[in-house]
Amino acid sequence: MARADPPFDAILFDLGGVLIELTGVERMLSWCPGVATTEELWRRWLHSPAVRRYETGASTGEEFAAEMVREFALPVTPDDFLAAFAHWPRSLYPGVPELLAALAPRYRLASVSNTNALHWARFCGEWALDACFHANFPSHEVGKLKPDADYFDHVVAALGCVRERILFVDDNRINVDA
Repeated sequence: MARADPPFDAILFDLGGVLIELTGVERMLSWCPGVATTEELWRRWLHSPAVRRYETGASTGEEFAAEMVREFALPVTPDDFLAAFAHWPRSLYPGVPELLAALAPRYRLASVSNTNALHWARFCGEWALDACFHANFPSHEVGKLKPDADYFDHVVAALGCVRERILFVDDNRINVDA
């Protein structure tokens, strides 16, 4: 009996919330009593000018922190925000390296993540997560963000895969819908 070809050639993984446990959502919600739901927070976060600049590599961590405190009217100093923000990615979920190692021989694996230099350094340095993928597309290096179409177009072109043969795994409905 012949094995059927897999339905896709590549798997794109978001990192935060999919492979990495995040703690920042709860912290932000506690700092923003006017934001009622996680979905509302994500919508504001993904459309925030400060986030967009920082996670496309267009601002420093200090500039980002000052803008976030101002934009979201946070009850903390920029230094306190940045210190907390650095540790919002808590750890890899159990079994992540093993899962990626098992998938790598059969699929082209890529990380597709809205991230920044601060967090990316931890992902690579502490967890060697970059080495688990055939390609990495951290937004701060690519200069583009999810859910923007040009980010996805860039990734598809760089991978050289047919779009319909790519599986995209993300925990944020806004990104999945895009």
